[in-house]
Amino acid sequence: MKQTMANVAIEIGNRILDNTVIGAVFIIGFLFTEQFAVSEIPVTWWSWLLAIIAVDFTYYWMHRIEHERRILWAVHSVHHSSQEYNLTTALRLSWLESLYEWLFFIPLLLIGFDAIQVLASLFAVVLYQTWIHTEKVGKLGWLDRILNTPSVHRVHHATNPDYIDKNYGGILIIWDRLFGTYQAENEKPIYGLTTQLESSNPLTINFGEFRTIYKDVIHAESASHKASYAFGRTGWQPSKWAKQTVDE
Repeated sequence: MKQTMANVAIEIGNRILDNTVIGAVFIIGFLFTEQFAVSEIPVTWWSWLLAIIAVDFTYYWMHRIEHERRILWAVHSVHHSSQEYNLTTALRLSWLESLYEWLFFIPLLLIGFDAIQVLASLFAVVLYQTWIHTEKVGKLGWLDRILNTPSVHRVHHATNPDYIDKNYGGILIIWDRLFGTYQAENEKPIYGLTTQLESSNPLTINFGEFRTIYKDVIHAESASHKASYAFGRTGWQPSKWAKQTVDE
């Protein structure tokens, strides 16, 4: 119940922010970038289909990079931090994501997709993922190899060694199969983070990883280490520490 209530509280914060300054940044960024498009794709039924596919493809890479770069993981880890997994987990989204996620869609705007069309397609991709946050739906056979389904997404939220950093797709899971990040559900998922966040405080959930980064940065031995702790790959450690870990 505490985790579910935390999810609801975080969603309330998101509704307030998305309807004010952060939502404005996202929309203004889209509309501003559209002015520099090098071509114009007409808004038709086929361009809507193409836009959804293009947005879904872009979402895959955005989502993957958010896992792979620590400063972005500090934001996105909010969504993964719950040890419970139900429909309200879909509401557990960082208060900061909308500040930068629009940047990933700039290429689609520059090649001529309509800004409102891209925004609506992104909304469709995100909205689709609401229903897959559940343990009530089992495997769906061949659909699990084409679409992002509850079984597929349970893997994405799990900390089991074989499941970490897998299944990034939004609607289509074929991107994961193409780029080597697909994993079928073959054992019971253990949800949360590899180092569990033992808190249901929305502020701690949203900003706890930034505090950890700060501690790593101030104790780092060099400027390059400081930069790597903040902007390097998630889980980066200085080579001597990594060697020591392997030896142990």
